[in-house]
Amino acid sequence: MLNKLRSFYNSVGSLDTAVGQSTTANDANRSKVASSHSLFSLSSNAQHIDKGPPLKHRYTRPQFLQLNTDDEIQVSADHVIRPIIVPRDLNKLPWNAGYAECINAGKSARNEDQASICKGLLRAIITPESIEAKVADMMPTIPGHSRSVPIGSQREINGDTSNETTSGNESKVSSNEAENVSEQKTAVQAKLEIDKNEVSENSNSNGEMNEIVDVDNVVLASDLCSPSTPFPPEIVESFKNEISDNVFTTPPSSPSLLKSTTMEESLPWLYFGIFDGHAGSGVAVAASNTLHKIVQDKLQNIADILITFGLKDVEEKEEKDEELSTGVNSTSINHNRLTKDGSVIVNHDNHLSSSCNVALLFHPATDKIVTVDGLIIGALELAFWEMDNQIALDKRKYRMSGGCTALVALFILGKLFVSNAGDSRAIVHKNGEILPMSFDFTPESERERIKYLGLLRPEFLGSDFTHLEFVRRPTRRDIGKRLLYRDAYMTGWAYKTITHEDLKVPLIYGEGKRSRVLVTIGVTRGFGDHELRAQSSEVHIKPFLTPQPEVRLLNLTKDDNLTDSDVLIMGTDGLWDITTNEKAVEIVQKSLEHFPANDTQRFKYRYISAAQDLVMHSRGKSKERGKGWRTSDNSAATIDDISVFVIPLKPFRQEYLKWKEAHSIVKREFLNKS
Repeated sequence: MLNKLRSFYNSVGSLDTAVGQSTTANDANRSKVASSHSLFSLSSNAQHIDKGPPLKHRYTRPQFLQLNTDDEIQVSADHVIRPIIVPRDLNKLPWNAGYAECINAGKSARNEDQASICKGLLRAIITPESIEAKVADMMPTIPGHSRSVPIGSQREINGDTSNETTSGNESKVSSNEAENVSEQKTAVQAKLEIDKNEVSENSNSNGEMNEIVDVDNVVLASDLCSPSTPFPPEIVESFKNEISDNVFTTPPSSPSLLKSTTMEESLPWLYFGIFDGHAGSGVAVAASNTLHKIVQDKLQNIADILITFGLKDVEEKEEKDEELSTGVNSTSINHNRLTKDGSVIVNHDNHLSSSCNVALLFHPATDKIVTVDGLIIGALELAFWEMDNQIALDKRKYRMSGGCTALVALFILGKLFVSNAGDSRAIVHKNGEILPMSFDFTPESERERIKYLGLLRPEFLGSDFTHLEFVRRPTRRDIGKRLLYRDAYMTGWAYKTITHEDLKVPLIYGEGKRSRVLVTIGVTRGFGDHELRAQSSEVHIKPFLTPQPEVRLLNLTKDDNLTDSDVLIMGTDGLWDITTNEKAVEIVQKSLEHFPANDTQRFKYRYISAAQDLVMHSRGKSKERGKGWRTSDNSAATIDDISVFVIPLKPFRQEYLKWKEAHSIVKREFLNKS
């Protein structure tokens, strides 16, 4: 009878009935209330009996699993059996990558993990002059130079800017103003000439002469126009009305030149995402349906730059050829074009033609160097923040419960970018080494950041919490006594006399995996949780949470030793709570050995099998029909949801190098024809 009742519950139980109706109750408590009163509610994805906000996204499992009906989804949600679900069609996953998942042991009614895969293509119409214009816009230039100033370089000086434009959308400087600018530049050059002579007389500790800066090839920061930057009064007066508000447009030297050098190009990218939901599945579902679209949008904004500079190689042969033709040392060429990790520097005058009319005074500061990798990292960071902002807006109009962590792997330009906000984890096994590709963000690992925020913004703590940390929790008996403590700015310990204020609940409550922010939530980064409050309190938790991801990258293009056993493993914390990095690699390698390359029929299942084995190891087996889950060595297994990707690296590298070679051939033929 009990099993029949449970089966009926799994078939028709509405799992989010009460979620989102109360903005003052704790989100986790609301989720529990929903599941305990959902027996006679409507189907999980139908409208509720009570009139509340609608759902924005229907609850599903990842699309590549092809669980298309509510009945199929409910079968996967058996908390007693906890079946391991894998894709039906391997063609839904690129490179025969592996994926497996299983639901929790009753922790929540639904599997709150989500996953998504997206293949994208960036397109851009590129001309040499448009690229040169964008590069010039990144270069610090002399304010008031006769060349049109890009919108991004506009600055207000002493509260007064000039808005005078001509009908042809070209900025013009009067003859008197031009003379002032010319005199100004002469004065600056004279000053730099003196500095240059002084520099040439100095040497570094190795006895080598310091680099002498050529005034004509150096770039001035547009930030010099900022009112926050001190400037000599005479300089300010000479160009304070010289800033144009025109869009930076440099007409081509001839229409035929523009037509012959205009190309429409594309750049493929691939995305894997895992989202670990909590206190409801709504935010995780929203992120799995939306984040890849935002990433596409952010990458599209820089597509022309990524295609132009991301495909550039500065090989040793090219450097030697240029050294012979120019007489310049190849080391300086490499220094000018690439960072130490091999990323192409975009905002460098090497990318400007000799005819480019830009007044350069000095190169950008080290922390303002723009690289291809930096642009991709910035796109991912911005996408995470925009996703969280979108969720905040959607929660006002739709029923969207809880929050989620986010772990994203982006394959583009022969590199792997892993972006993580939360406690999911990614590791790479390559050439026998284990490379951590993410950091677990928890209350324990972010204790310093959260406590410091509590110190700076005490209003976030209300009257119930304190940012101070004591060696043990003080009680009323300790009032007037001295107890070891540390403040947010301290790394060591000191004594403090206990007062009534010190009896408040600590901002970070608990230790290790049991640590919680405001005694409520065990994660510190991710999406959602905008309405979440501390237990039995009106204190909002969201100010202490952030969607800011950490992005790590791995260049795969120059690794000729990649094998079929080199993989990226991505998993939610349900996997990593039980399985260490080393054990995960051991399980995967052992699984792959059962699928030799010469067995063409079974070889394509190897990564699916590896993902399944990882889930099996952390889930374990139940000794008591859904209770007492134990691992193979009889230790406690996880009762959490588990989601795992096992992604081979070698196929991506091979595909990218073939695509890049084909792209080079097509481009060369196009230029030869034109």
